[in-house]
Amino acid sequence: MKLATAVQMREADRYAIEDLGIPGTTLMENAAQHIVNEAVKHIPPNGRVAVFCGTGNNGGDGICAAAMLLEKGISVRVFLIGDPMRLTNECFVMKERLERAKGSLEPFDKSADNTDLMRGCDVVIDAIFGIGLNTMLVDEALTAVTLINSSQAFVIAADIPTGIHADTGGVHGDAVKADVTVTFSLAKPGHFVEPGCIYTGKLIVADIGIPQNVINNIPVRTFAATQADITLPKRKPDTHKGSYGRALIIAGCVGYTGAPGLSARAATKIGAGLVYLGVPKSIYDIMAIKLNEEMPFPLPDDSKGRLTANAASEILRHANKCDVCLIGPGLGQTDEISELVQSLTRLVETPIVLDADGLNAVAKNTDILNKATCPLILTPHVGEFIRLGGDLTTGDRLGAAKEFATKHGCILVLKGHRSIVALPNGTAYVNTTGGPAMAKGGTGDVLAGMIASLIGQKLPVVHAVAAAVYIHGLAGDLCAKKMGEYSVTATDIIEMLPEVVKRIKLC
Repeated sequence: MKLATAVQMREADRYAIEDLGIPGTTLMENAAQHIVNEAVKHIPPNGRVAVFCGTGNNGGDGICAAAMLLEKGISVRVFLIGDPMRLTNECFVMKERLERAKGSLEPFDKSADNTDLMRGCDVVIDAIFGIGLNTMLVDEALTAVTLINSSQAFVIAADIPTGIHADTGGVHGDAVKADVTVTFSLAKPGHFVEPGCIYTGKLIVADIGIPQNVINNIPVRTFAATQADITLPKRKPDTHKGSYGRALIIAGCVGYTGAPGLSARAATKIGAGLVYLGVPKSIYDIMAIKLNEEMPFPLPDDSKGRLTANAASEILRHANKCDVCLIGPGLGQTDEISELVQSLTRLVETPIVLDADGLNAVAKNTDILNKATCPLILTPHVGEFIRLGGDLTTGDRLGAAKEFATKHGCILVLKGHRSIVALPNGTAYVNTTGGPAMAKGGTGDVLAGMIASLIGQKLPVVHAVAAAVYIHGLAGDLCAKKMGEYSVTATDIIEMLPEVVKRIKLC
């Protein structure tokens, strides 16, 4: 799903109005009609509606929606946040329509006791700022947002909840917590990126009359990964295990035998033909007993059961026969492991997935990423991302992920609620699956194994990464539905993968 920035949508509106001659009031009326269509679903007989409007065209959408509701005989009060003299021309037109419907714009007074305003109100429409907000909420707007959030009414946001930055999903002081957001023409990144996704509620993308060819030609660089976007290749009858990739996993140390096992089993479960697992010699016997389908082999280790730098030659021997290499789950952290991982990024030619301690191994020398001889896929959680030098101080996860991937020429999977897959060319995909049930140790190891597996199966690398992230999250969602959010484990997610794959389109 394409996600447009605020600037891109304003340009599309301008082009439709000025170049194509579509009246701005027509677009506004179409937007308002979609808001009304959603509102009437939640207004009981003799119900009441409150509409909070700003002075810009988002406010005009709300004013027009209020007029339409009044024309249906529904009780509506309309509150204006801002100076009425600053209403746009389209807003003035809608104000006149509101007055013809026997309504009026009531000034919102932040200093008054507004507790009675929302009493008995069934639906609230938020049309204060829309996608144009890029500063902190203050004064009447901030008070209005607090009031809306304190109500028991069903809340509908016009275009985007007030207080959410359309491009980053950031919260400007506070934000309306919508039950439904009706957005226009295209969704925006702020609807999907955390924390904006938490405030958006159910998202409805509404056609307001901008021609489809105009929408199609918007050069977006951010997408939401939805089920319609995710496919897996059909398997041909005349194939064998070698047709579906050889995945090499380098993982584990004494005390951390779970991580390599989870990654390896996940790789097999999502379809890898052959999975090789290189582990420290000290835990080889354990892994050989734990795993049936996967093929562990021992590597040189130190007295504490952690890999040493002279494991490189044996790893390279296996890597030369494989289609992808995953490095990191449960490796531990030593200077020798850092030396080993950094040397592998320079010598391995197949794609490398760096996860967990594989990331920690390059954290103090991220310049090594730019010297890699192979495609690199990094899968950090927030803490690891910061250790790698990622900057999250602005609260812009999407921008930070894109900047890092571009700077280091890698594919970055910034894990978390609504994980982000960022590419070196500035494109990014925001995942739409997953939830708190997956906040357990080992789920990241599962994801890393899945990413490696799909890459090894010769899917285009970007497609493989996005598909793995989506399928991983959906497996977590189905587990939560079946078991509840408290009891899901990483192993449960692996066992749910067959059910998820059956839901994915094959092509």
